[in-house]
Parts: sequence; C-alpha cells; structure tokens
Amino acid sequence: MDPAGATVTNNISGGESENFAVGNVYSVKVITGDEFQGIVMAYDPNPNLVIFEEGLKPRPGHSKSTRMVNANFITELTYLGQSEDPLAASECYVDLNGLQSKEANAIRQAEVDAERMGVGVTAEAQSIFDALSKTLPVQWDKSEIVVMKEVRVRSPYRPDCVLGGTAAANNRVRKVLELERQRLQLVG
Repeated sequence: MDPAGATVTNNISGGESENFAVGNVYSVKVITGDEFQGIVMAYDPNPNLVIFEEGLKPRPGHSKSTRMVNANFITELTYLGQSEDPLAASECYVDLNGLQSKEANAIRQAEVDAERMGVGVTAEAQSIFDALSKTLPVQWDKSEIVVMKEVRVRSPYRPDCVLGGTAAANNRVRKVLELERQRLQLVG
C-alpha cells in the first residue's frame, strides 16, 4: 500500500486483510487529498477495495454514508480503534418492497427498450425508427416500421418504401420520413 511514495501511519501488524477487518475505525486520507473517518464495512483483497461507513460509530436504523476506496490510493491511514460490526445491528434491514419495486421498474423499462430496438436491422434503420418515434407512434414488425398502427415503412426506409394506411396517413409518414432523413443527413 505505497502508491507514489504514500506513507501509512499507525500501521497495524499483519497484512492488509487484517488491517481492514470489519469494525476497525480509521482516519483515512486518499491520493486526491480527501480525508474522512470511517468504519470498515467490508474489504475485498482481489481488487483491493475497502468499503467504509463514514463516522466513528455505526448508525443502526439510519441511512449510511459509505465510501468505496481502492486501498492502493490511501496515502495516510490512522487506526482509531475498534467498533462493533456496522452491519450486525438488529435495526439494520433491507427494504425488500423497495427493491422489488425497483426491480419491477427495471424489467418494465427493459421491455419497453426491447420493443424499441429492431432485430436484424441496420444502424440507419434504427436511427430512422428513433427519429420517427419522436413525432409519431411507431413499433417494429420484424424489419418493418409500423407507424400509427396502419402505415408500414420497408427497407431501405425511404419515402417511396411507405405502404398502406389512408392516403392522409401515408402522405404524413412520407413527409415526416423525408424530413427526418434530411435531418439525419441520409441520402436517397
């Protein structure tokens, strides 16, 4: 733990894994000049990362301010003592409903994103789809763009490739497609 000539004060006997035992309290200075005091919550020797709960005492039942620090970037480390395990408090809990809600939202967003991505289409086709979606309701049907649930745009996605729908809808899609192709600087 000697990046760029860093000094470590009050180094405890033993290796880093012993120094960074859960519950040890340190005053820490990192290579950027930031200083803080914290309790070791976890240490992973492989990437050499230490997770600290900021402060000198655990705060059961409160949200925690944590820092993940690469131990290679610690320039000063002063041992201040031992605290109880910051995660052992009985009031420490995980909001399972909140996590399930975040997971459900992430799944819904992934499904929406998947519907917006064409399968086996060119980057140009995806750009056209994305541009059209800003002004018109669109979806993919294999490699065709379906606009307003009635007008289809086939590859190579030019105004002359617009088919179906009412004459008014067809003309509107052609016009928007032509303008978007110009804006995207696509020829043809």
